[in-house]
Amino acid sequence: MTLQVTSPGRLAELLEHQGYLPDEGIATAAYLAMTMRRPLFLEGDAGVGKTALAHALAQVVGAPLIRLQCYEGLDAAQALYDWDFPRQLLHLRAAEAAGVQDADRLEAELYDRRFLVARPLLQALETTPSVLLVDEVDRADDEFEAFLLEVLSDWTISVPELGTIRAETPPIVVVTSNRTREVHDALKRRCLYHWLEHPDLAREVAIIRRRLPQATAALAEGVARVAQIARGQDLLKPPGVAESLDWTEALLALGAHDLGADNLDRAAASLGAFLKYREDQERVASRIAEWAAAG
Repeated sequence: MTLQVTSPGRLAELLEHQGYLPDEGIATAAYLAMTMRRPLFLEGDAGVGKTALAHALAQVVGAPLIRLQCYEGLDAAQALYDWDFPRQLLHLRAAEAAGVQDADRLEAELYDRRFLVARPLLQALETTPSVLLVDEVDRADDEFEAFLLEVLSDWTISVPELGTIRAETPPIVVVTSNRTREVHDALKRRCLYHWLEHPDLAREVAIIRRRLPQATAALAEGVARVAQIARGQDLLKPPGVAESLDWTEALLALGAHDLGADNLDRAAASLGAFLKYREDQERVASRIAEWAAAG
């Protein structure tokens, strides 16, 4: 990995080969995270490419992506490991049927590694190399943040019945947040931090055309212009790049090659791929032609 990725510029080239177009800031942050073996904390609006970066990094280094989706109520057992109780019970019954009388031996067998179900954090520590994505950590509780900080600091997990499991090589870690709440400073200090902005017009057009090469330049630029202007409006949920890509794909499926007058009905009808609230769709529907032609 270190031989292949020798600079932020080289990493940017490799990410571009995977269809992810980084700016200098994100390429530098990702390179430093890989070189310094530090988690990368990415914060920004939904749809700006935080999760996509983790997928692209996994492809660059040829490693599996292991994803931990955070949510309210997530606890250590769901993130770390659990015991496969049905298999343990079957093993116990089979041992009893075979006449096994040694209780100590039977108990030891019940807590063998084969009955341990690895959840994402343990999977990442046991898989070398790997990329660990801790997605939307701001949706988890404060207690989970503290627990995650401990794991990311030591790269070890203690299983009372088996002992301590330590990562042979720490995974590349990407932690994302949509900033629905403030994440504690202790976790941020453990990581390298980068705020991911929405791309400018030229880069958004490039992203659309890279991900959807069948899109014409006119269609990509029209969608990108509408997206850029929409983000400056007081919408309930401004669209991200992911929504720009979805809308472009929907327009292509409907046979549109631009956002000109002939395609305005298709554009309005497909806004559900771009905007997720009825009020936002109503505000944008009548402005598509004007915004697409703005320059």
